[in-house]
Amino acid sequence: MAGVKMETEKMYFLIIDVGTQSIRASFIDAMGNICEIEKTPIEAFYSTQPGYAEQEPEYFWEVLCKTTHLLFKNSSIPAAQIKGMAVTTQRGTLVNIDKTGKPLRPAVIWLDQRKANVENWPKGITGAALKLAGVYESVTFAIRESEANWIRQNQPDIWAKTDKFLLLSGFLTHRLSGKFVESTGNMVGFLPFDYKKHRYSKPREINAKMFPIEKDKLAQLVYPADKIGEVTPEAAAQTGIPAGLPIIAAASDKACEVLGSGASSPEVACLSYGTTATIQTVNDHYLEVVRMFPAYPSAIPHYFNTEVMIYRGFWMIKWFKNEFGYREVERAKELDIEPETLFDEMITDIPPGSMGLTLQPYWSPGVKLPGIEAKGAVIGFGDVHTRAHLYRSILEGIAYALKDGAIRTEKKTGVKIEKIRVSGGGSQSKNALQLTADIFNMKVEKPHTFETSALGAAIIAAVGLKVYPDFNTAIKNMCHIGEVYEPIPENVRIYDQLFNRVYRRMYRKLKPLYNDIRDIINYPKK
Repeated sequence: MAGVKMETEKMYFLIIDVGTQSIRASFIDAMGNICEIEKTPIEAFYSTQPGYAEQEPEYFWEVLCKTTHLLFKNSSIPAAQIKGMAVTTQRGTLVNIDKTGKPLRPAVIWLDQRKANVENWPKGITGAALKLAGVYESVTFAIRESEANWIRQNQPDIWAKTDKFLLLSGFLTHRLSGKFVESTGNMVGFLPFDYKKHRYSKPREINAKMFPIEKDKLAQLVYPADKIGEVTPEAAAQTGIPAGLPIIAAASDKACEVLGSGASSPEVACLSYGTTATIQTVNDHYLEVVRMFPAYPSAIPHYFNTEVMIYRGFWMIKWFKNEFGYREVERAKELDIEPETLFDEMITDIPPGSMGLTLQPYWSPGVKLPGIEAKGAVIGFGDVHTRAHLYRSILEGIAYALKDGAIRTEKKTGVKIEKIRVSGGGSQSKNALQLTADIFNMKVEKPHTFETSALGAAIIAAVGLKVYPDFNTAIKNMCHIGEVYEPIPENVRIYDQLFNRVYRRMYRKLKPLYNDIRDIINYPKK
């Protein structure tokens, strides 16, 4: 076995991880170690109108090329030991390209809030049937959210010239391989995709009617761990990646995070403390934790990830930094550290429950869960409270919302969650991990690296390249537990009461006021 371990340790996978805030390129070995990494911050989006979130597709490609060039330039790993590569990206960012492969317009980023119109469907008998079933609002919500529907309605000339309508993952894959191929593991968004059968929807099926995208505009679907192709000479010249390197189909960043956390069954819940905070479990059958919210494809072929999402979860940390964190930002520059390190130190002495300051983290308007009228709220202010209390209440509010998601998930799956794994950038906060253990009253395990999205993509690459015979074997060899946080009984008692007696009652009590605000201000738009 020692000989096998030494042999696999000499194998490396090139992993490109395109997130919302940075592009990272890394070499990961077959034991799951991040051996070398380059990280380039990016501008997540720009806005030409309120609510719009766009970015140039070429910008993503240029930053990717810059990052991979730096990785190879600074690497001590022989190119011959790099066995293959995989790409994982942010979900739901979409690109229109013409017949030459040139982008026709800026990419619509997943944070975009523009709304399409509901046109000729569902109407008549179909509309009445959907209303009777209690899903009409959910269906029309999805139609309005569809980027393709908005472009088709508002930029018909662009839509007519569109040869392929691709997720960001598909766009970058095409640049690398010359092929229009997409992994089922990336299929998250308002697209004509059958989430139960992991194929495109047929013309008469509901998703095809909600999102009427011509089939020839869509990429060919493959499964995670399938070989897409090889790096072309043209891509090699631009990226510094060796020509001919095998490209293995991976999955979205959230799906890869779950896999990189070592989860493959519903007893393990994965909390992603990223720009969007999520709680996910892996299942071998399809189910919806929230009605009309699909279980997304897992990074493991033919499996499904249940998900409850806090749309702008740890984005709220950036919001706090921009609005209240000038002092820490400037101090961090002097110390050459991240401001979040100082924020974490700032709340060390703030007691559990933030002296009663309780936050409801619905900072993103128009999201279906818990309701499209929901807004963010903070209650319990007093003269004792400081910025530090507010910062801690953000972390607590996100954890409360995810615990609520865990309760929903257990009710739907019928399986009790026994383990919590936390990944994502927010998992670097010891205070966040400890209060998560206290709020969930459960041991919290942190993977050996917070780069779990990249690790998940490396696991897929290892299976696709036959380094390991299956996903369970790859997980066993490549996923390891780092820090473990045990719940503190006195903190558990405080959080249990705040969660049940305060937090869980907030939305129901405030919903009428949210509706009144929406009626008066028309935000989010009806």
